[in-house]
Amino acid sequence: MSTRVDSTLIKELKEYGAINPEACINCGNCTAICPLTTSEHPFVRRTIRSVQMGLRDRLVASIDPWLCYFCGDCSITCPRGAEPAETMMATRRWLIAQYDMSGKAKKLYTSEKHVAFTIFRTSLLPLVLLIAYHIITGGSKIATDRVVLNDFAPVMWVWAIVLLHFAILGWHLVRNSLNMIRNVLGPNANLASIPLGAYVAGAKDFVIHFFSQRQWWSKCDPEERKVEISRWFKHMLLMSGYGIMLILIVPLLWWFQTDEFYPIYHPQRWLGYYATVILIYTSVEILLSRRAKKEEIHRFSHPTDWLFPSFLLVAAVTGILVHIFRYMSLPWPTYIIYTIHVMAMVAMLDTEVGIGKWTHLVYRPLALSLDAMKRKAQELAEALAPAD
Repeated sequence: MSTRVDSTLIKELKEYGAINPEACINCGNCTAICPLTTSEHPFVRRTIRSVQMGLRDRLVASIDPWLCYFCGDCSITCPRGAEPAETMMATRRWLIAQYDMSGKAKKLYTSEKHVAFTIFRTSLLPLVLLIAYHIITGGSKIATDRVVLNDFAPVMWVWAIVLLHFAILGWHLVRNSLNMIRNVLGPNANLASIPLGAYVAGAKDFVIHFFSQRQWWSKCDPEERKVEISRWFKHMLLMSGYGIMLILIVPLLWWFQTDEFYPIYHPQRWLGYYATVILIYTSVEILLSRRAKKEEIHRFSHPTDWLFPSFLLVAAVTGILVHIFRYMSLPWPTYIIYTIHVMAMVAMLDTEVGIGKWTHLVYRPLALSLDAMKRKAQELAEALAPAD
């Protein structure tokens, strides 16, 4: 590991959203104020010091940035205005880019032009495929006297493409997660030598934190806990709508995209309505909060912070419009909005799996599970060690 100061890392982190890390005097106030820090993980101080020293190897092997849930207390109380919370957020973005073997995440995080180009390029894919399908069939499949969505876009063909796209993106996420594990455990780690009990402990922690995100508020004092539980509840509400939407689109598209008009009490309709209402409410709330900049966590927003709620809003609005136009028996408005809806969904998946909520949802519980696995392995080693 290099011990020479690399002054370029601060400049690099600023491209990922760091605000003023060079102002930090390493006083330790941020670590003292944070309820999540421990003696084994004394962030935020240690992370910022690694950034200032340019210790890339130490930083990429650290899970400390993932233990931060961005409450903003460290920035509020920082005597130097070094914005430590933003440095932690920027470091997470930087780490995502380091885990990403394709180099795509780095481009998306550091170039707004590349983000715009990626969204434009990927959103065109379903449009091109749809046009090609109707050229091949001679356009005879489009019903104009009534709405027949599955003639315009056959559900089984759409579903096959969705599953293929989802599998490719999922493989990239798994591959990058394995790269994270190698970085955290070290290049010389012998995975076969790790006791089974350690793997069990790590898997348990991953499942718990992935679905509950309980670390967000569990260690806060009673007063702060009210605020953090509110943030946690909004987050879980958003993810419930997002999760239902993904389930309806990926494994259940054959059931969800239908030309049959189900009765009002049918579960298909209420699942769709729930996801739509939740996604519109939470995405608008997030966007307005970021625009107002009243909350500490929204005082600074990286360009990519606007992507996820914007995508969700477009997806939810176009989805409900397709539903409304179908019931109004308006063929062309239905087909056009449906096309826009699919284009937005594809663009969202192609960007968010690489840099957005998907990575945070996976890497944060993965970091916590690796920490649990290390602790369990150490406990088992100590238990088996011969007594003096």
